[in-house]
Amino acid sequence: MELATIIGWVVLLAFVIFVVTALFKMVRVVPQATALIIERLGRYQKTFDPGLHWLVPFIDKVRAGVDLREQVVSFPPQPVITSDNLVVEIDTVIYFQVTEPKAAVYEISNYIKGIEQLTVTTLRNVVGSMDLEQTLTSRDQINGQLRGVLDEATGRWGVRVNRVELKSIDPPASVQGAMEQQMRAERDRRAAILTAEGVKQSQILTAEGEKQSQILRAEGNAQSAILQAEGEARAILQVFEAIHQGNPDPKLLAYQYLQMLPQIANGTASKMWVVPTEFTAALSSVAKGFGGTPGTPGIPTEPSDDEDGGGAGALASALGQAGLQDPGEALAEARRQAEAATADATSSGTRSGAPFDPSVERGQRPAGEQPPATPPSPRPRPLGDDEPPQQ
Repeated sequence: MELATIIGWVVLLAFVIFVVTALFKMVRVVPQATALIIERLGRYQKTFDPGLHWLVPFIDKVRAGVDLREQVVSFPPQPVITSDNLVVEIDTVIYFQVTEPKAAVYEISNYIKGIEQLTVTTLRNVVGSMDLEQTLTSRDQINGQLRGVLDEATGRWGVRVNRVELKSIDPPASVQGAMEQQMRAERDRRAAILTAEGVKQSQILTAEGEKQSQILRAEGNAQSAILQAEGEARAILQVFEAIHQGNPDPKLLAYQYLQMLPQIANGTASKMWVVPTEFTAALSSVAKGFGGTPGTPGIPTEPSDDEDGGGAGALASALGQAGLQDPGEALAEARRQAEAATADATSSGTRSGAPFDPSVERGQRPAGEQPPATPPSPRPRPLGDDEPPQQ
């Protein structure tokens, strides 16, 4: 009795366990972005989408679960030979997504391994037709070619390749050193070109500035010369108008000539003086005012009574216009100078041994004064061989 009871409890417990296990196998919950491949008695039955599903216990079986999200796989560096026989190490990254879970399970045993091998072979084909320079600068072109080949090959596997990226391209160390030297030389060349361009622009701007400065300076000098010439012209016109309004006589002009003679004779290079005829006429007027006339043709040699007073008055008037306050003092000073000049001329003529000419002396004396009687000078005799010449 007790044995039968124990066996019954064992059988009941086994049945419960069987039922629980069957229930557990019947119910299947599929998470989001996952697909389950169901086989019944070893044959494909259906694909379970996300949600709650029922299975036939001990008949239906889950073959595989497929992740439907986009996946990223990074492959190790692969040696690739370029067209110029350089070996470069290339790392690739693949972005793909399973679109048909049944094909991904039944068409290929391991689609990730297949994608990797296909990527390596396609990469060698693409890069093998390029040199190193093109490989380093044509990443987008390589990515596009790889993506086109992989997407076409993996389409029957139920896999879609979304993107292929070259993570790194590592040339040999010797080539890297040469590339660095080339890049350094290129940058040095660009720096030299930029420096030369800067110097050129600086020189151009400096030349333009100097040109503008010289133009402005020349315009300023021209305007200054024009204004100076206009000022001098106005000054000459004012002086000319003042002279004509003052109506100067020849005596004033003679006085001005006398004032300018020291300045004319001041130069060391003065070899010859040019005396205008107006100056001799003015001097004759002055001498006439002093009471006598020089031996000038066309001028009377005898003084007249009117010339004494008239000449003195004209000379006094002229000297008064020149700046002297008292005409009498000016006339006395002029007479003293005339007497001194007469004495100097007389002594010079006596020492020279030339015969005395009363007409010359007469012009050197004041009006009304008679010259002293002078004995006639002996006639010169020809020099003989026995007589010494007179000193």
